[in-house]
Amino acid sequence: MKRDHTKLICDIGELSDLFIDSVGLDNFLQNIVFMISEHMNSEVCSIYLYYEWTDELVLKATKGLNPESIGNVKMRLGEGLSGLALKEIRPICEGNARNNPNFKYFPGIGEEQFESFLAVPIVRGRTRIGVMVVQNSKRNCFEEEDIKVLRAITSQLANTIETTKLLMSFNETAAKQRIVLKPRELKLVQGRVGASGFAFAEAVIVKTDSLSALSLQQLQTQYSLSDFQQAIQATEKQLELFQKEIEDRLFDVASLIFTAQILMLKDKVFVDAIVDLIQSGVNPPQAILEVVHKYVLMFQLIPNAYLKEKSQDVKDIGNRLLQNLIGHGEKGNDYEGRIVIAEELFPSDALKLSSQKVAGIILLSGGTSSHLSILSRSLNIPMVITDTPQLLDLPPATKILLDAEQGNIYINPTPDVSDTFRQREDTRKNLSSIKDSVMPTTHTQDGARAYVLANINLLGDVKAARELKAEGIGLYRTEFPFIVRSDFPTEEEQFVIYKKLVDSMSGHEITFRTLDIGGDKVLSYYYHGKEENPFLGMRSIRFSLKHKDIFSQQLRAILRAGHQADLKIMFPMISSLDEFLEAKEIVRESMFSLSKDKIPYHASAQIGLMIELPSVLEIIEDLAQAADFFSIGTNDFIQYMLAVDRTNEKVADLYLPYHPSILRGLKRIVDAAITFKKEVSICGDMAHDEKYIAFLLGIGVRRFSVDVHHIPKVQRLIVGTDVRLAKKNVEFLLTKPKIKEIADIIGPRDQR
Repeated sequence: MKRDHTKLICDIGELSDLFIDSVGLDNFLQNIVFMISEHMNSEVCSIYLYYEWTDELVLKATKGLNPESIGNVKMRLGEGLSGLALKEIRPICEGNARNNPNFKYFPGIGEEQFESFLAVPIVRGRTRIGVMVVQNSKRNCFEEEDIKVLRAITSQLANTIETTKLLMSFNETAAKQRIVLKPRELKLVQGRVGASGFAFAEAVIVKTDSLSALSLQQLQTQYSLSDFQQAIQATEKQLELFQKEIEDRLFDVASLIFTAQILMLKDKVFVDAIVDLIQSGVNPPQAILEVVHKYVLMFQLIPNAYLKEKSQDVKDIGNRLLQNLIGHGEKGNDYEGRIVIAEELFPSDALKLSSQKVAGIILLSGGTSSHLSILSRSLNIPMVITDTPQLLDLPPATKILLDAEQGNIYINPTPDVSDTFRQREDTRKNLSSIKDSVMPTTHTQDGARAYVLANINLLGDVKAARELKAEGIGLYRTEFPFIVRSDFPTEEEQFVIYKKLVDSMSGHEITFRTLDIGGDKVLSYYYHGKEENPFLGMRSIRFSLKHKDIFSQQLRAILRAGHQADLKIMFPMISSLDEFLEAKEIVRESMFSLSKDKIPYHASAQIGLMIELPSVLEIIEDLAQAADFFSIGTNDFIQYMLAVDRTNEKVADLYLPYHPSILRGLKRIVDAAITFKKEVSICGDMAHDEKYIAFLLGIGVRRFSVDVHHIPKVQRLIVGTDVRLAKKNVEFLLTKPKIKEIADIIGPRDQR
């Protein structure tokens, strides 16, 4: 039976409607199975949840089986076809299920009439959550496409269903549990860039934890049960609007980030616990505080670090209920044109601050910084993350200059600092006039052809890249759709994002860098143990080669999306020829599997690598023969060559792009590429720094890949350079063995 799955895949809007229409957690799961059954044209759809502490799968929702079987049908991990699918974390599809020796018969549930059976495990990373099963009376009803679609569905819903399971578990034991609830002067602070940009404005300190920030007067003011119920309705409407807004703005990182909060409002046990306290005479604000604190403690007692972080969602919903109850929910605070300093923020706060036109954010906690960084970049809110709690003690209306390009925070800056900032801001504001002056192609003063390409983080960057006449995408960082999600995105989810990117840059070359996580780019849903030095640990290509199933899905999605494009695939952090060839072989295997599946793909994509590690210098000629192109990632190349963590302010002054080893190493890499007639591009901070453009052109670099807003500047610098003169200067510069000698030639600069 042919089914149209297009509407269901990545249909976040429809999944959001499930929350709105649901009146409780059980009802929410029932709505899911009814929706899936309708889309899959299946007579049965069921959800089983796995409880690791009893090692049991329990039927929790069904459409098509006996409703009385919900909660009563149980099986061990590995027992029956459903238990086997979850144990081995693989789909099981049977045209005649009863003939399979692993089929388990449960009398009274009405399953015997259904021949076709498809079970797909619901997992988050490697964590088992449950199983989704569809069944039909017709034999051999389900096909390979149905398996792919159901896997995409379970991937989208995994985090939501896991939260539902957790809340249900709390509710089942809630009756048995009762938890008793009993500056120094600053001038310059250096932090970590969360989202680049600049802001110069008055600071406002935001106490996001309303659970402890309510005044005594607010707690003593009497509110009614009706007031609380109105607060519930107002909070639900807010969250629905937030969810819709993030879907509209951030297609490529669309994620049900408000799932947990919405589910809390749908949780009858959670709401009734507050109602019971109110009816017993407790004032509603205090009732909310008691119940929310109880749930926060319950989440924080969970050993799993990822699930423990869900206490943030509980606090968020508590904050919103309290603010809507006491009448602050609608009017809120006036943050327009100000720099917000906060100990912690939630993703919903970023959207709220964006709508209030906040000038910038200083975050004093890294707990939710990965999500907030992505959102802030996409919403164009400059953000710096720092561990400096003294900032919370700044007096009202303190002037702050936020340099979120370098990670610097200037408190009450001197006039010369603020004047420099204003000049940079004027340049930014003149972007509309600058873009008209950008040329479609770039040539040096003496006629040498050069290319200026764009680095892309999110799809929102593509519009500016086109307006500024980028000659292609020199680096698409594919990790961002991974970072913001609650689970590894499926092949289908990645394909939708990548295809949109390819279509948006039609006619231009596009370089996809494969997943580059690790170091400071952490996936909240994947934990492989604490690493003493994550920058030297399981990151980038090492992660991909260790998890080939995830790597293959990404490569298949890239090859499919780039079917008719000028496609390049680039591997990050390659340390040996063996690694490169192994990764290249997985590309070939992915092509073979796509051919076998009869799916169109790009059969001749160029395969290259990022040069970032010192180990490749001694084998650079071998790599040049094996690869189609190089891209030099200068930030990591410098960091690893000099063994300097550029985010560590104690050694930041040792992070020197003009170190003679760096300059000579760059020359050697480019020479190897030229010798074997391979393209070589450069990205990272050196690619847009006026101190190094002439040097890079002089050693033979002709391709510059930079963040979009640097394109006009880089093009102007290239146009103003005489390559013949630059080559002579390079010869002279490379004879200097001392850092100071080179610094005197290049000129002083702030390396941060």
